Amino acid sequence: MPIPASQPLPPSSDNAAEGAGGTVTDSLVEANQRYAASFTDPGMDARPVRRVAVVSCMDARIDLHAALGLKLGDCHTIRNAGGVVTDDIIRSLTISQRALGTRSVVLIHHTTCGLLGLTEDFRHDLAAEVGQRPTWAVEAFKDLDEDVRQSMQRVRTSPFLPHTDDVRGFVFDVTTGLLREIDPQD
Repeated sequence: MPIPASQPLPPSSDNAAEGAGGTVTDSLVEANQRYAASFTDPGMDARPVRRVAVVSCMDARIDLHAALGLKLGDCHTIRNAGGVVTDDIIRSLTISQRALGTRSVVLIHHTTCGLLGLTEDFRHDLAAEVGQRPTWAVEAFKDLDEDVRQSMQRVRTSPFLPHTDDVRGFVFDVTTGLLREIDPQD
């Protein structure tokens, strides 16, 4: 479930930097300075070596590269709330396939997702609060497996995507780190 705005977030490991008068963004910029000090151009272009695009939830508990054994340059990683296939995901996949050579699509949802149980009331409450209705759908779901199937179907039927033969969907278990493949036909 999502954390209500009134509930404090758990402490982060960057609290020391934040408490010293800086913000979390300041600590990220400082980390980038340290990273850049020893950075060398890996000599890659934007085409993923493994010709795969991975669509996943933005959840901070999922380290996609580590979970899938990927290295820098192996894949395109496209993330959003829930890992659902929206028009913007189709846009990114279209560019990934048509301009940058990917051929496979891996879709990953996960257990205890914040979109589980959320409803379109979220949009209505937001509209009441800010005085403007969002143009986007929440894309919440009650059944992880069914939403993965829906996302696979959206990819497979998009007229913009020329490579839809290798589209597979999974649920990542945030407590075990294991992927469970979803049969598109169930």
